[in-house]
Amino acid sequence: MIKSIPISQLSDFRVGHAQDMVHATGCTAILCPKGAWAGVDVRGGSPASRETELLRPENTVQQIHCVMLSGGSAYGLEAGDGAMAFLEERGSGFDVGIGKVPIVCGASLFDLELVSAKHRPDKKMGYEACENAWSGMEPLEGNVGAGTGAAVGKFYQTERMMKCGIGIWAGQIGEVRCGAIVAVNALGDVIDYDSGKILAGLLTPDHSGFADTKRCMYEELQNSRNLWSGNTTIGCVITNARLDKSQCRKAAVIAHDGYAQTIRPAHCSVDGDTLFVMAAGQVEVAPDSFYAMASEAVARAVNRAALCAAPAYGLKAAADFL
Repeated sequence: MIKSIPISQLSDFRVGHAQDMVHATGCTAILCPKGAWAGVDVRGGSPASRETELLRPENTVQQIHCVMLSGGSAYGLEAGDGAMAFLEERGSGFDVGIGKVPIVCGASLFDLELVSAKHRPDKKMGYEACENAWSGMEPLEGNVGAGTGAAVGKFYQTERMMKCGIGIWAGQIGEVRCGAIVAVNALGDVIDYDSGKILAGLLTPDHSGFADTKRCMYEELQNSRNLWSGNTTIGCVITNARLDKSQCRKAAVIAHDGYAQTIRPAHCSVDGDTLFVMAAGQVEVAPDSFYAMASEAVARAVNRAALCAAPAYGLKAAADFL
């Protein structure tokens, strides 16, 4: 079985947040200044992402230096510029002969509806998240970083949704360490990985319990309407395992199982579900065994995102029903 460990024990990586609590948005930086092999899988139908094309295994750049997760929809991708500035100052990046270019990938979720569509993560906030990551402190969970404005249960738009957030979970088997950082902002419900019960999601009309998004969708199977597109779950798996770009890509594909096991439904056309994998290359692994480990890390991080969220902005959270 996997032994739970603090994410800070993945010492090649640093994780930090910055947020605007008043306007319900933020970003989360996952730094690997020495460079990490990486891959990505974009499974949802409405993504906002940065530098995902260079992660294709056949493309030149082999390593990246940061994944920036942010709110703000496509506007929030600007937070990645802050990471580039931060890493450039520290001499981290892809050597192009006349200098080093930091490779910063990223994805954004839609939180513009919660408080203000005019306040989004920007370069300054991205830089601040990197500064906080650099401090080496254990990162917080819940209503912070990219999870500040996250919510779930949006089948009936925003009327019956619940607060969610960002979750972090890491584990170890032998010398292999694997962690996941996930900001959950899904159309569907968050499902407990162990019990199968709903932790957070679509509320009943009187907000006294869970309506069960899947059941409601089945009831409207022949009622075609435009669904709320302000969703998306974004995350990053980090590991000390030795994986090449192709294996990182495969790990990202399979680790999406963690979304499917704990978000019901996942990967909708109005979600932009995206998952990165970063590998520091320190420890040999059996790839398929590692993929299973990564999937569980993602699933448990999704659960943490719901369980660590606090009621805010007029929304209930999982804590209200525990």
